[in-house]
Amino acid sequence: MKLGFLTDYSPERVRFARATGFDCLELHAQPGAALDGQDWQSVKRTLDEEGITVSALACYFNHLEEGKEEERAAHFQEVLKAAPRLGCDVVATMGGCTAASRESGNIEDSLESFEKIFRRHAKVAQDSGVKIAFENWPGGHPAPLLINIAVSPAAWDKMFDAVPSPAMGLEYDPSHLVRLNIEPIAPIKRFAARIHHVHAKDTTIKTEVLNEVGYIGQDWWHYSIPSLGVVDWNAMFDALREIGYDSGVCIEHEDPNYMDDNFDEGLRIGQKFLSQFVK
Repeated sequence: MKLGFLTDYSPERVRFARATGFDCLELHAQPGAALDGQDWQSVKRTLDEEGITVSALACYFNHLEEGKEEERAAHFQEVLKAAPRLGCDVVATMGGCTAASRESGNIEDSLESFEKIFRRHAKVAQDSGVKIAFENWPGGHPAPLLINIAVSPAAWDKMFDAVPSPAMGLEYDPSHLVRLNIEPIAPIKRFAARIHHVHAKDTTIKTEVLNEVGYIGQDWWHYSIPSLGVVDWNAMFDALREIGYDSGVCIEHEDPNYMDDNFDEGLRIGQKFLSQFVK
């Protein structure tokens, strides 16, 4: 396994990654990201000079947003085809969500559109030697469907039944499962063949607040740097090793206690803690 973090591209972030002891990066590649429009040969040279690999590219947007499907499909397929130029074989994304699903709260109301779009994407991915990894972010508070139906094991089953290509898989993030009160370790074995990339993010649960406001209340949880929340990282990495996972593990830093001038300190804390598991 290689340890990295999710970031916009810049030579400075590549140098920081190496100096801090990271092995890889996950780079934003959605429209408007810093990587968009770059000379990818130059980017690859910068990465190679620092000994940093790209474990995944990230295109986080709603593939099923009415009126924007084809525009986003074209961009996503460009990224799928171009990823190997950076030595990368994973593109992470969201599962998408239709207006009907947002209104009803039912994932099933997005499956027809999901199948239509991702059958095409899966073929491009397979032809390019690339895998698609769905981040399991559940949206806002407490968990409305916004741009992503890929939020739970039940949803994953439906998605992979709809598009059974082996290119389709997960960017497995335990923090979101914790937030939804889903045990975060057990699904790793069940979806072993589908875990294409891993996010290292923790969740802090404020039990006293939760007991006052309940699940639909506010401010009873927040995302945190690995080791500062409730995820059992020893069990997490034991499970990943058991299934033979040997790809990128990237910190997705969203800890409100380490923002602005302290952002990189959060990454350093995460790197120091996680490095014991990635040897």
